Amino acid sequence: MKLDRMDGMKRTDYCGTLTKNDIGREIVVCGWVQRQRDLGGLIFIDLRDRTGIVQLAFDENTEKEIFEKAASIRSEFVVMAKGKVRMRSSVNREIPTGDIEVEVNCLKILGRAETPPFEILDDTGAKEELRLKYRYLDLRRPALQENIITRHKIAKVTRDYFDENGFIEIETPTMIKSTPEGARDYLVPSRVHKGKFFALPQSPQMYKQLLMLSGFDRYIQLARCYRDEDLRADRQPEFTQIDLEMSFVETEDIFAIAEGYMKRLFKEIKGVDIKTPLPRLKYNDAMNLYGSDKPDTRFDMTIKDISEIVKNSGFGVFADTVKNGGTVRAITAKNAAGVYTRKEIDKLTEEAKGIGAKGLAFIRWNDDEPTCSFAKFLTEAEFKAVIEAVGAEKGDVVLIVADKKSVALPVLGALRLTVARRLDIIPDKYNLLWITEFPFFEYNEETGNWDAMHHPFTAPLDECVQYLDTAPEKVYAKAYDLVLNGIELSSGSIRITDPELQDRMFKALGLSAEEAQEKFGFLVNAFKYGAPPHGGMGIGLDRLTMLLTGSDSIRDVIAFPKVANSGELMSGAPAEVDISQLNDLSIAVTEKEE
Repeated sequence: MKLDRMDGMKRTDYCGTLTKNDIGREIVVCGWVQRQRDLGGLIFIDLRDRTGIVQLAFDENTEKEIFEKAASIRSEFVVMAKGKVRMRSSVNREIPTGDIEVEVNCLKILGRAETPPFEILDDTGAKEELRLKYRYLDLRRPALQENIITRHKIAKVTRDYFDENGFIEIETPTMIKSTPEGARDYLVPSRVHKGKFFALPQSPQMYKQLLMLSGFDRYIQLARCYRDEDLRADRQPEFTQIDLEMSFVETEDIFAIAEGYMKRLFKEIKGVDIKTPLPRLKYNDAMNLYGSDKPDTRFDMTIKDISEIVKNSGFGVFADTVKNGGTVRAITAKNAAGVYTRKEIDKLTEEAKGIGAKGLAFIRWNDDEPTCSFAKFLTEAEFKAVIEAVGAEKGDVVLIVADKKSVALPVLGALRLTVARRLDIIPDKYNLLWITEFPFFEYNEETGNWDAMHHPFTAPLDECVQYLDTAPEKVYAKAYDLVLNGIELSSGSIRITDPELQDRMFKALGLSAEEAQEKFGFLVNAFKYGAPPHGGMGIGLDRLTMLLTGSDSIRDVIAFPKVANSGELMSGAPAEVDISQLNDLSIAVTEKEE
């Protein structure tokens, strides 16, 4: 049959690229059937590929065999169609190709399809678990395809920009030695070296530093990284990092390169002009103002300190907290009294307790006079001073937490975001900023020790080196984060290259010389052969794509993502393996004792 002898026919155009300029052209398109409409003597097929949809038309002028074949077609069939582009009798303004259609004169069914478990639509309504099980079908949805295509464009802009700025793309190993980097490693058993393991890299940190010692003074890589940690909406066990390192630089040089990249990226991907230099906040200022080291600065509602006002008040919760070294902090939600009833405030109280607060005090100013959960314990002057300090007016709600600083600030930081979302006051824009001067150590109340907040090769600020052995709370790092709309995009630092300072750092972190040599010996030894000053950062490609596409989860910008338990529903990974494979590795699986 001549209708099926179309092996030599090739696609000439993509569905979504056809326009009125193509009217009269004979074209060949391929794709999946979005839907078929049989109106008796008239059949329409919406054909979909990754560029969009075009309508195929079959009418009284269509050959009988072609018409009958069109009548047999169902959703998700794969077809190839040849015909002339013509104007549609009724325009469809919902799609870019809505002015035209293809008058089909040749049709071939390339693949038949069973009824899919859900309809291939952006607003499918199917549960995520079902869509992830059939991810290859889910990926046919236009929104997901657009996300993946945008990810590709971001990667291309990235490579172009860094190439133009003298960076060399170098791949680093994906099976390395296990080293402590904060999260648990994924381990790979060695068949050759019985009882020994490779680890999948949490980052290329040490290798990129070695590349600096090797003389490649500007390195870039779209690096795959792996961390065995609990998942969140913006975290996966395997992810991609735009990893870079530079020699003979200081922090300002790294900032300039990163800001130039962001400016280029936002312009090419979103058509948005990013103003540089980007604003900066020191870590302590970010925590005091926003209760977070990755603050969303698109809206105000900053945290106020009212400790001095209430430290001698009759309200024991406030006074005792300050007396015992704690703090009393507040945020003011403007024009929130109509939304936040007492019942709604009770929900916020439960949220605050869930994060670690003992309770939540409040002022709700809905009537002529504000109502307050603690007003009777304050003098009129104290209450007025509180109102003035937090900038409260009629219509506002004030939320107050009294606790240790390490509790009060993050609790209010979280409530600030909850309230802003509830009030719908977060503008649709992009706010980038640098967070700088992170503390080098973090006090662990359970162990009584000072734990490192960064990897052990992070350099301290020059003026803080004197406190390294005696006052860890005074040591700040040459470390920085790039934050976008309340999400950490990047983390980086200037590295230690002085062997003597590195030894002091290991000791400050509680590592003996033997432990440091065992864990990091190959890098430490390399420093003895001439190490240039260097620093760098890693930008999360998944998170960046998520934000630029307006997605709610990074699962929507990764082709085959994992779910909350780190499994992949489509393939069933992780899975048991054959006993012979375990025997080759000299590994036995044992039951965990309860």
